[in-house]
Amino acid sequence: MSSSFKQLSRRDFLKLSATGIVGVFLGGLGMPWIKRLQQPAANVTILKEKSYNTNLKDSLRRGIDNYPHIHQQVRGGTVVLKPNMVDYYPGHPLSTHPAIIAAAIAVFRELGAREVIVADGPAHNRDTEMILEKSGIDDALKDEKVRFVDLNLDAISPVNLVSNYTGLTKLFFPHTILNADLVVSMPKLKTHHWAGATLSLKNLFGVIPGVKYGWPKNYLHWHGISNSIADVATAVRPGFAIIDGIVGMEGDGPLHGTPVDSGVIVMGDKLSAVDATAVRLMGIYPEYISYLQLMLPYDGTLNEGRIQQLGEPLQEVQQNFYVIPRVDFIKDKPSLWQTAYQFGWQ
Repeated sequence: MSSSFKQLSRRDFLKLSATGIVGVFLGGLGMPWIKRLQQPAANVTILKEKSYNTNLKDSLRRGIDNYPHIHQQVRGGTVVLKPNMVDYYPGHPLSTHPAIIAAAIAVFRELGAREVIVADGPAHNRDTEMILEKSGIDDALKDEKVRFVDLNLDAISPVNLVSNYTGLTKLFFPHTILNADLVVSMPKLKTHHWAGATLSLKNLFGVIPGVKYGWPKNYLHWHGISNSIADVATAVRPGFAIIDGIVGMEGDGPLHGTPVDSGVIVMGDKLSAVDATAVRLMGIYPEYISYLQLMLPYDGTLNEGRIQQLGEPLQEVQQNFYVIPRVDFIKDKPSLWQTAYQFGWQ
């Protein structure tokens, strides 16, 4: 057998595995094809923003106004903003930009939140104070007079898993997350060297407490990255996502990629639909992002025909993000039958 045939076979196997076509089951849970036709409708907003120096507060408010129920949920409640603070490497846009975080704080206060908290549990570096300082997030929090909670060290309680793809039955979560009236995932728009893309769902890895699961939280990696992402998401049930795509990252993300001036903010109240839109924006097909597929039995929405696009048309902001060769099959256009298997006929 030639080496080129072996390479092709491996590539095809990875593609089929990512779409869930190898095997009838997703994470051990059968999902009838007809359920894919019943994906809930979702609204996803794309805003063009070329710089962090613009009036981001007004832009975010304009986007959030597309979701009136979020106004009601926020009023008088506690809002926890969960940015991406995985680590700090100079010259690499790893973290959610402090200007986006400050704008979100101002908007949710304006909407009547009793308290806004910024919280994260960095996975790769135990020195959270260093990441806060070097990223500039600490200055933004001081300016806004908002407290930060290190979720790696917060008090924790066990929560029974809803999806249980990992087979762990329960996971421990920080009280700051469990007691919030609204959890807002605020990731950076990035490719990922294993998962393909790291967006609002993958960003929830940071709510897993290091005090319980260690650094870099390999306990969950051993049970499957995609399995863990889905289990965390269905247990935490975050209510909103704001993706910082003004400057994104391509290539060897989430740590070693290169900046991309993508000039967008993507937001919405259904994280699976927000992430599906964001991967399409990067020139990636959601058919190949395993953790998105695992969300389908749990009210996930990936079908483009079920997503109402608000703000800027997707086609006007799409770019071709580079991904490393290990996962470059995620940019191969799926066949019609692959798409139909995943999403139903559009």
